[in-house]
Amino acid sequence: MPEAKLHDGATIDVEVRGAGPTLLLPVNPRPVEGPQADEMRKWGADPALGHSLIEGLSDVFQVVAFDYEGHVLGTPKPDTLTPDNVTGDLLAVADAVGADRFAYYGYSWLALSGLQLAIRTGRLSALVMGGFPPVGGPYGEMLRVTMATHEMSVAAESAPTTPKTPNEPGDWSSVEVSMTRAQTQQFVTLYQALQGFDDRSAQTRISCPRLCFVGSADEIEYGERWGDVRVSMAGAITSRRAELETLGWDVRVLDGLDHTGAMQAAHVVPILRPWLISKVGVEDLRAAPPGGRP
Repeated sequence: MPEAKLHDGATIDVEVRGAGPTLLLPVNPRPVEGPQADEMRKWGADPALGHSLIEGLSDVFQVVAFDYEGHVLGTPKPDTLTPDNVTGDLLAVADAVGADRFAYYGYSWLALSGLQLAIRTGRLSALVMGGFPPVGGPYGEMLRVTMATHEMSVAAESAPTTPKTPNEPGDWSSVEVSMTRAQTQQFVTLYQALQGFDDRSAQTRISCPRLCFVGSADEIEYGERWGDVRVSMAGAITSRRAELETLGWDVRVLDGLDHTGAMQAAHVVPILRPWLISKVGVEDLRAAPPGGRP
């Protein structure tokens, strides 16, 4: 199994599946099991999300899967998780598999990472952003949320250990912060570096085909502990849809889905697969059904 050396000297495992144009997928290729998987299902998440995405795409593309989010949580980078370093890490993964040109799909903060990648390299053949707007991104709101989360993680480290009350699925205001101060600090570092980033002006630096999608109900209301911040992923895209299309973006809005719902493979693969096929030159596979060639 290939591995890539990241900006801080740590390494990350890379799994390669299939043949064809290269697609970088920052997902966990291995299904989560046990109690953690049960808890994920309660909140509407798919413990096998990465595996499902790979299965739906690897018959047409060379899928390069790497669990970047899992890596930064396991090997935190509190002072160095900046847009420049994230871009360097993604390019290191591409280099590890010998991919000079590649498409990229990321969701949520990994989508904004793809945008930062696209404006720093000409190696992208296509970019797909899910669950984060390419223009009008909520960088200020996310900094406030991550700073509040960091403060709670610091407080939790010094507080006496007490039994935790199980959270009611869907009640984000009751969620206990379980990440360490190093884990939360790295996301503060990322969003601090993005303050002042002009995503509208940055559009001229993207040279590849691009697609964004969002669930129409992707409106996240954080509670009092997070400063009552509202993060509108859907509104930022739907209100600017005409502008985005003028800027060269293909836009998809998934009716009725929230942030978690819109990331599921059952919704993503039917969008990703035909769009990428049409953009990266696999014309002979355009009619191939998901799961196998004709």
